[in-house]
Amino acid sequence: MKYIILFLCCMATVTVQAQSDSTFNGHGWKAPYHFTSPIGWGVERFQIPVSFAPQINYKGVEDVRFTPGWAKAVYEEYWTYAFLWWLDGNITTNADTIAAQLKAYYTGLVNANGDGFMNPAVTTNFSKATSMGNDLATYTGTVKMTDYMQRRPIRLNARVHEQACAGAGNTVLFFELSPQPFNHRNWPKLLQLWTDFRCEK
Repeated sequence: MKYIILFLCCMATVTVQAQSDSTFNGHGWKAPYHFTSPIGWGVERFQIPVSFAPQINYKGVEDVRFTPGWAKAVYEEYWTYAFLWWLDGNITTNADTIAAQLKAYYTGLVNANGDGFMNPAVTTNFSKATSMGNDLATYTGTVKMTDYMQRRPIRLNARVHEQACAGAGNTVLFFELSPQPFNHRNWPKLLQLWTDFRCEK
């Protein structure tokens, strides 16, 4: 299976901005923003709220970038990936809301990919960091959960960026995640995706 959560795109039927009354096609959806896809990286897109975490109270699209080694435990890129939330409207965040949304997200993800016997407990802890670049806010923290690919606990380090795309009427949250420490060479790869992001094509 190329991507563990690939099947979820088949479960997402949505009404999204500019695509009302139609079934969302993540592969065919034309993003109104610029978000690069490096050679060899996987791409997936879903409606928000995603099907496995309907309690997330945002509306929009999730756009994911998987490193080539994200699903291969022998690689240093294992569980290293990034995803962007293109959200309708003006969203206000703080460390607690980021932690709560990611707890709901990863609890649902573990349940969706588990076999009923996997521990779905997820612990998230976030704090506000010094804002980077044009960020309205930057957060760092951790997600502790069950790695459903290896069936053992895993801790993901995370960095989250918030930006307003005022002309489009959207808020962007960008999530970088990896079990590697922040000084590992995986992190510049993830940050470059955010550095290259633009609100318009």
